[in-house]
Amino acid sequence: MKNAFGAPQSLLVLGGTSEIALATARRLIALRTRRVWLAGRPSPALDAAAAELRGRGAEVHTVDFDALDSASHEVALGKVFAEGDIDVVLMAFGVLGDQARDEEEPMAAVRVAQTNYTGAVSAGLVCAGALQAQGHGSLVVLSSVAGERARRADFIYGSSKAGLDAFAQGLGDALQGTGVQVMVVRPGFVRTRATAGLPEQPLATGPEEVAEAIVTGLRRRSETVWVPGSLRVVMAALRHVPRPLFRRLPV
Repeated sequence: MKNAFGAPQSLLVLGGTSEIALATARRLIALRTRRVWLAGRPSPALDAAAAELRGRGAEVHTVDFDALDSASHEVALGKVFAEGDIDVVLMAFGVLGDQARDEEEPMAAVRVAQTNYTGAVSAGLVCAGALQAQGHGSLVVLSSVAGERARRADFIYGSSKAGLDAFAQGLGDALQGTGVQVMVVRPGFVRTRATAGLPEQPLATGPEEVAEAIVTGLRRRSETVWVPGSLRVVMAALRHVPRPLFRRLPV
C-alpha cells in the first residue's frame, strides 16, 4: 500500500484554477509530485494553470469538470482514475456568491448551495470510491470557518460550507480502516481574486499560507486543519456565544 501523505506522486485538483489549489500544487511539485490533473470547466485560465505547472517539471493533464453537472462526475473523474492511481485529491471548487443579491434571487442562492454542497457530495463520493478501490490516498476538502456558525453577513455561503464540512467529516469516519483518509481544511478570510474588494477580516491569510498548512497537514496525517491555527481557539469561543450577543459582534 502506498503512503500518499507528505510526498504524493500524483495529484487531482477539483477546481483547477483555484489559487489555493495551485499554490498547493506548486509546493507538492517542489517535493516529488510528478503527475497532476486539473479538473475544471475549459477556459484560458485552466490552460494557463496547466502550462505553468508543466514549467515546474510536472506532467499535467486537464479534464472537463463542472461542479453543477453532478450526472457527469462519475464518467469525467473515472477517466482520471483509469489512467493510474491518484495519491491526493484536492477538492477546491466553490463560489462565495453575493449575499444581498442571493437573498433577493433564490435561484442564485440555490446555485451557491448546489456548487458548494451538492456538487461536492457527488464528486467527493466518486473520488472516495475510486481511492478506496485502489486501496490508498487522501481526499483534502477545502471547507471554511464560515461553516462553523451562521453569520448574518454570509449565511447562504456559510450554510453551504457547514453542509460540506459535516459531509466530509462523516465521509472520513466511513473510510476509517480502508487506507483512505479525509482531511478537512478550514481557512478564514483568504486574499484571493474572489475576495478582492471585500472588507478584510481579522486573521486573514493568503493562498500560500493555506497551501503550506495543507502540505503540513498531509505530512502529519491530520484530519482537520485550521488556517491560521489560532482560529481553532477563536471559533471554539464564538460557537458558544449566545445568539443575541453574537448578532452584535463585528464578525
